[in-house]
Order: sequence, then structure tokens, then C-alpha cells
Amino acid sequence: MSGAQGEVSPIVIAVDGGGSKTDAVALELDGTVAATARGATSSPHLIGMAATAALVDELIERLLAETGPRPIAAANIYLSGLDLPAEEAEFRAGIAGYAWSDAVVDNDLFALLRAGTSEPDAVAVVCGTGINCVGVRSDGAVVRYPSLGMTSGDWGGGWHLGEQALWHAARAVDGRGSATSLVEAIPSIFGLDGIPAVIEALHFGRLPSSDLSRVAPAVLAASRTGDLVAQELVDRQAEEIVVFAVTTLRRLGLLGREVPVVLGGGVIGSRDERLLSGVERRLSARAPHARIRLVTAAPILGAALLALEAAGASAEALETATSSLQDRRPAVVQ
Repeated sequence: MSGAQGEVSPIVIAVDGGGSKTDAVALELDGTVAATARGATSSPHLIGMAATAALVDELIERLLAETGPRPIAAANIYLSGLDLPAEEAEFRAGIAGYAWSDAVVDNDLFALLRAGTSEPDAVAVVCGTGINCVGVRSDGAVVRYPSLGMTSGDWGGGWHLGEQALWHAARAVDGRGSATSLVEAIPSIFGLDGIPAVIEALHFGRLPSSDLSRVAPAVLAASRTGDLVAQELVDRQAEEIVVFAVTTLRRLGLLGREVPVVLGGGVIGSRDERLLSGVERRLSARAPHARIRLVTAAPILGAALLALEAAGASAEALETATSSLQDRRPAVVQ
């Protein structure tokens, strides 16, 4: 797009990367979408920091190839796996040679948070491939977590649901545990003959452990049919989501105030009735003033709004971007 004087107008670029996919979008300053691109996971925990930087650069180059050479008014990059200051610093070092190296870089939770609310006091919990939480307060206080799995006290998301489902299925097969339909469901996901074959494939590296996240939909499905083992896992997931939210509200001193709790990610996005009702019931009991906001748009919307705000875009531009991007659904567990 060119201005009245023939000058090329600037654009903003936003990227949101999670454990399963990475979205990128270029927008005009009026909020109109100029180009979009999607890639695989950009989490450095899964592919390494160098590959993360290269993937993000590739997506941005795809955007610019579609828009043509344009000045970049703001670039905001939000990625799963940038949980520690050292990881953010390593990513910044890895993008030093790129044209967008002065971008705002942060964890993808901030994109989810903005997709769900613009309120200055808020909490967001993501439960997708993994689980994490962030809370912000109007005075600038922020509560974050390392989100390094069991090492940092976390449990939940598709990978942990899959891991625990396999644990229970293995014990059911050899007689140490309760019967569960997951004994049949899990091997069928990977095209294998039985639980022993799944265990062997994981042990010898023929099946990457990250693929255990593919089991999460089977856990939810088994729960809906009355499988007690699966129901216990779903209930545990609901508990972990609420523990994150309530702890964050308490640390910010916001338990006694009406505060939005934004929920998103593939597992939450499945809209599983037992999971969501469990979250609502537990949160109501422990944080009665909290207001759940279930994000139905992909977090790229939040990333885009943050980029537009950084560029000084108008309220009308934010509304235009919201209308354009809110129907871009995140990858959800069926």
C-alpha cells in the first residue's frame, strides 16, 4: 500500500509460536491483514534455539514476499519455550543478523493474555502441548513460571496427559493397575499392535516422546465414555489449571478482586465438558471473584493487537484486526 505521495506505508508483523504450530501475520496500520503464514512448532524446547530463529525468520520472509518491501513499524514475537531470561537472551543473540532483530520478544502466554483481555489486572493459563501461566497487575508486577515440566513442578498439557495415559495402560496390561480402554486406544494412534510395542518404540527412539501429546484426545474421549482412569487424568488436569490460576492471583494480591482468568490452548480448546466444568467449579470455590474468559481465537490475534498497539494504531484499527483474525481458530484437541 502506498501513501498519497507515493511513499510505501509501514506494516506491523506479529508471530505466535506454540508447541504444535507457529502463526505469523502482517497488518496494515489500519488493522487490515496484509499477509499470513503458518509453520510447524517453533518451541526451542523441541527443535533448538537456532532452528527456532530460522523458522521465525522464514515465516517473516514469507510475509514480506507477499507484501513486498515495506518498512516495519513494529514486530512482536511471542514463542512457547521462551520461559527464562536466558532463553530470551539466547533467542535475541540468534536473530541478531535479521532485519527484524529489534522486535519485541516474549513468551506466547502474553499473546494469549491479550487475545482474551485488555484489562491491566489479569491471569492467563495455557494448556496445549504443555501448561503454563502468567499474571499481570496494573502497577507493572508480573508473575511467571519456568514451565520446564516436572523439573519445575509443572504437570499438564497434551504431553503429560499422554505420558500418564501410557503409564496407566502399561500397568493395566501387566496387572499392576486398573483396567482401562486406553490399552486399546493408545496403540491404534501410532499404528502399533499393543502397549508393549508402543513402549518398545519409545525406548528405541523409533517413536519420539513428544508424540505422546497425540494421546491427549484419546484420554478425553475415554473419559467421556466413563473410563475411570481417563476421568481421573482429566480431573487432575482441571486441578492443575486452577492451582496455576489461584496461585498467581494470590501472589499478585488479586484474589479479592474481579479479575479475568484467560484460558486457552489445544486441550482447553477441546471444550471437554468434564474438564471445563471441573475448572469452573474449582475456580469458583477458591477464587469466587475470578471471571473465566475462554479464548476461541488463535493467540495470533493477541500478538497482532500487541504489535498494533506498539505501533500506535487507533482503537478502530484494533477492532478491524479483531474482526479479521478472531475466526482463525487455534489447533484444538478433538
